[in-house]
Amino acid sequence: MRYKLGIIVPSWNTMMEYEAQRMAGNGTSIHSMRIPHTADTEENVIWMGTQVPAAAKLLAHAKVDVICYGCTGGGFIKGPGYDQQLTEEIKEATGITGTTTIVGVIDALRCFDAKRLCVASPYEPWLNERLRDFLTQSGFEVLAIKGLGTQAHSSVKSEDVEALVMSVDRPDAQAIFISCTNFGTLDIIESLEKKLGKPVVTSNSASMWKMMRLVGDESAVPGGGRLFREH
Repeated sequence: MRYKLGIIVPSWNTMMEYEAQRMAGNGTSIHSMRIPHTADTEENVIWMGTQVPAAAKLLAHAKVDVICYGCTGGGFIKGPGYDQQLTEEIKEATGITGTTTIVGVIDALRCFDAKRLCVASPYEPWLNERLRDFLTQSGFEVLAIKGLGTQAHSSVKSEDVEALVMSVDRPDAQAIFISCTNFGTLDIIESLEKKLGKPVVTSNSASMWKMMRLVGDESAVPGGGRLFREH
């Protein structure tokens, strides 16, 4: 076994483990912990963050090489800086390198030197506004952001995600960000990049990319798109 990657997910998430293991390929395994979560409210999303150190400690029993808090909203809900705080708390609790999904997303977008973004998500309007604020405060210009207004994130079909992205794209956007680790995106990244002529970064692709780079794995992955091939 080359690497063991640890992820912490909201308990209702059924997509991150599935897509991460598909990207991992032979020789890399995905190990997960769950935090109770069945409804997106501000209170619930913030509460999850308080449970991250304890979840990380249990993941550490598996002697994973890195731990990612795999809830996009959980990293941006309290604004810039909170994502770094969570990263540090993982390391302090376990001695293992930590990261979060939104840290991976920001790093990925900066690798492309993308300043102008269009954003697609399954979120309700209040959470999209939090995401817009976070991205703006992080130095990006959000040209358009659109959500599906659902909490049944994993049930959205990939063709509907693709249609959402096509509808939110703007000609002068330098990159597309598809937010939510419980949103199925791996099957459409490559096709969207070909259609739109720009990089497509998703919560799951950025999480996996960040974890792999942190452990020294610089390989590309099937379906991962330009992020893995170029950076």
